[in-house]
Amino acid sequence: MVDILTLALTHGLMAYAACRLLSRDELDEEGDAAPRSRWLKKRAPAPPADRDS
Repeated sequence: MVDILTLALTHGLMAYAACRLLSRDELDEEGDAAPRSRWLKKRAPAPPADRDS
């Protein structure tokens, strides 16, 4: 009984992970575009440095 439960649990978790990975939007993109980090906030561009020299 424990062996069947262990196999079912691990295979279920692997199937869940595969479904999550296959549903990602990054799989549809091609090219050299840098991957977007969803957890990072967009930063404002740095202001140009004043060069009085």
